[in-house]
Amino acid sequence: MRTGFVLMWSSGFVGAALAAGTASTATTLMWRCLVATVLIGGWWWLTRRRALGLRELGFQVVIGLLSQCVYLSGIFWSVDFGVPSGTAALIAALQPIVATVLGQFVLGEHASKAQWLGLAIGLGGVALVVGGDLSGGNAPAFAYALPVLAMLGLVAATLLERRSGSTVELADGLAIQCVTSAVVFTAVAAASGQLVPPASGSFWFAIGWVVLLSTFGGYGFYWLNLRRGSVTSVSSLLYLTPPTTMLAAFLLFDETLDVRGLLGVAVCALAVFLVLRKPRPAEKVPPEPARCPAS
Repeated sequence: MRTGFVLMWSSGFVGAALAAGTASTATTLMWRCLVATVLIGGWWWLTRRRALGLRELGFQVVIGLLSQCVYLSGIFWSVDFGVPSGTAALIAALQPIVATVLGQFVLGEHASKAQWLGLAIGLGGVALVVGGDLSGGNAPAFAYALPVLAMLGLVAATLLERRSGSTVELADGLAIQCVTSAVVFTAVAAASGQLVPPASGSFWFAIGWVVLLSTFGGYGFYWLNLRRGSVTSVSSLLYLTPPTTMLAAFLLFDETLDVRGLLGVAVCALAVFLVLRKPRPAEKVPPEPARCPAS
């Protein structure tokens, strides 16, 4: 499951690269969510059709707003405004540390010293991977707040989902989240006059890629891992997405690999190992032999 999450989540950045130049961000996000809604909504109607209570429904709407609307729009539009993608990725990589800190107060989860070390090392590894794209850029100051907002949105959704102990089936929850995102991004695209998609096959290939791999696979594996592990362990896997994306770009787009990037891959892998490594059980001190009372 962990490997599946890393691969699927990383596919979103590849999909964004595939869609780049074919349509605007608003158009891409709208059609991504609309297609996802039609597919998962049709599947739900044919096979599930379980009525959800208003409380469950409202909760999943909030999760969708935070994890998809806030996160995706913050990352995509920050790059549109001129924030270097490496800078946006590095800011987003603060998520494991922020989630772990807040998780101590909200959930009562406590990270070990080795896990804190791994979180710090992982951030350094991400910096190595994206270091070639950490230029200042020409973005306005407010644009740098967008990836911060995106990161905080995912953190909030993560903590809410973990704290709730929701019994809603993952597919049902994801369906509601996709519908929520489709409504929001369609409204944004309509307001900006960007509803009409391009007719190019490359655009629709990119949409199919992000729907199947990123939306269904990435978010599906994320929530599944979160239900079975701690916030710290699941969030730490995000450190592996920039290196995985870098390797995918090398294979698919012939982008170059340098020593710094490869070193970053190794550092990120070490960091996640430290976070996920199970602590050795403490050695038990053998009980002292019973002493016979003095006669």
